[in-house]
Amino acid sequence: MSSFFDLQHTDLHSNARAGVIHTDHGDIQTPIFMPVGTVGTVKGIHVRDLEEDIHAQIILGNTYHLFLRPGIDILQQVGGLHRFENWNHPILTDSGGFQVFSLADIRKMNDDGVEFSCHLDGRKLLFTPEKVMDIERSIGADIMMAFDECCPGQADEKYAKESLDRTNRWLDRCIERFDSTEDLYGYKQHLFPIVQGCVYKNLREDASKRLRDLDRDGYAIGGLAVGEPTEKMYEMIEIVNAILPQNKPRYLMGVGTPANILEGIERGVDMFDCVMPTRNGRNGMMFTSNGIINMRNKKWENDFSELDPCGTSFVDKTYSKAYVRHLIHAQEMLGLQILSQHNLAFYLWLVNQAREHILQDDYVTWKKNILPQLSQRL
Repeated sequence: MSSFFDLQHTDLHSNARAGVIHTDHGDIQTPIFMPVGTVGTVKGIHVRDLEEDIHAQIILGNTYHLFLRPGIDILQQVGGLHRFENWNHPILTDSGGFQVFSLADIRKMNDDGVEFSCHLDGRKLLFTPEKVMDIERSIGADIMMAFDECCPGQADEKYAKESLDRTNRWLDRCIERFDSTEDLYGYKQHLFPIVQGCVYKNLREDASKRLRDLDRDGYAIGGLAVGEPTEKMYEMIEIVNAILPQNKPRYLMGVGTPANILEGIERGVDMFDCVMPTRNGRNGMMFTSNGIINMRNKKWENDFSELDPCGTSFVDKTYSKAYVRHLIHAQEMLGLQILSQHNLAFYLWLVNQAREHILQDDYVTWKKNILPQLSQRL
């Protein structure tokens, strides 16, 4: 038994797992989807609704964006991000690596770290592994990600190998800094290394073995859903999870669609995050257990039925399709909030259903039956 993660059950017919992650801000039942709260808020969603309606168990914060705004001084003054946004449950922070490396035209990278121009005001900034650990400590994350390079999905093997080597060197420095500094704000903080290696089997295997031997509290799988074919992503997940320890949680970063999540769960992933539920909601898209609805379409103009009769959020019974379509076309903020809230509640419902079917040992049959419904266009 692990003090951080208890693996409760593995499905008899797949690698799908049900477990519990224990943090000082509460337990997290896995598999779990984590809403993304980039700058100290899940866009358009009140904390009350995250807790009581969406039933989120853990949310994300973004190291890069929180470092820029509101800044580390403010977060330290208030006692960390939990107190700043009044969220009393676990928080995970990414390392900011993905954001920094997305600034391809305004960054310079070397073995020391990455120098980049702030996208807000152009000032020069430097992220090193040590600085990122200090920032994440100050944010107050329960789970912190190591600083890594997010290698593009189409990179050739030579570049992918150089990128992985740099990530591994940075990881050593992250661990040294993390282990030599104290937890802040009176609760335990945990560091997850990130498995990189692009789409190359040998690189992913080497990285997984190296990280496994470090024996940290949990592990992340990075550098996927960044341009590579979907089947290649699933192949890399299988390779990595065959090596990572069974008694530690695995977090697939930035993935993805409902189908991606269910396929990831079948391959032994425990934790997921993605901006898709809120971003697509703000663009008028609604995920349901019966398929995908584009609320901008004229076919919903005089449909006064419930938004989603099968939905679990209060918005599903409170508002009609016609009303939400009207809000979207009128560019009313409430329409974007309603769809974001619905989508997040749907994602949390989906992983909760997955957990129940893992415990019943019929996950594969359930997934096979629900997948065609999830992807059809209504």
